[in-house]
Amino acid sequence: MGRIRFAKLSGAGNDFVVIDNRRKVLPSAAAKLAIQLCQPKTGVGADGLILLERSAKADFKMRIFNPDGSEAEMCGNGARCIARFAYLHKIAPAKMIFETLAGLISAQVKGSEVKLHMSDPHSLKDNITISLAGRAQKVLFINTGVPHAVIFVNNLSKVPVFEWGRMVRNHRIFKPAGTNVNFVSKIDQHTIRIRTYERGVENETLACGTGSVAAALGSSLAKNTVSPVRVHTQGGEVLTVYFKYSANRFYDVYMEGRVQFVFEGEVKEI
Repeated sequence: MGRIRFAKLSGAGNDFVVIDNRRKVLPSAAAKLAIQLCQPKTGVGADGLILLERSAKADFKMRIFNPDGSEAEMCGNGARCIARFAYLHKIAPAKMIFETLAGLISAQVKGSEVKLHMSDPHSLKDNITISLAGRAQKVLFINTGVPHAVIFVNNLSKVPVFEWGRMVRNHRIFKPAGTNVNFVSKIDQHTIRIRTYERGVENETLACGTGSVAAALGSSLAKNTVSPVRVHTQGGEVLTVYFKYSANRFYDVYMEGRVQFVFEGEVKEI
């Protein structure tokens, strides 16, 4: 039985197993392998499996699979991790462009820091109200590569993220795809805190890159924050989000933060 090399990287507390799949070492079993490797006690433990593949229109293609085996369109922290992986393995230069299901993404690697130029957000809705814990709750929705609901709260530490997140993630308004759910509190004009329930992981994670972007953009509309916005994640890392807003749309959206190379290893083919 063959063996497949992998690396584990962490971006703002989101950890990923990354495999160079340019030679199609995983032709069809990626979803099964994601379920196996992402388990914290019987596998490597990760928030997702990322495959680096060949692309006809960019330096490489990124595919990301959630711990439940579903394939996601995009992941901000995962994208930063694969950018550093590609640079360290001389697959791409420090300034690179790569393909995702959400479109082309550009990145720049400077040491352990990676800055992404995100695809333009879309599907903004700031007039949603749902019933949550017996009371009406305003929800802002925006797609920053994947769908995100943003809910502003006063006391972030007391929010039951798993329970409320699961309710909103599965709410009929967001069917059939569902949504990621971000609970956010404003600290000052340039700073917010965030806790995120991630679709596909089906639990709270230490960070979410696209969620941090959604929270920063949403806070600029709802709480008058100003770019750049520093987003304090549950894992303790800080992501910086830059953006412009005009004519009811966001553009020139960037996310920057540290990526840690954790370790490399091998796994048996399945």
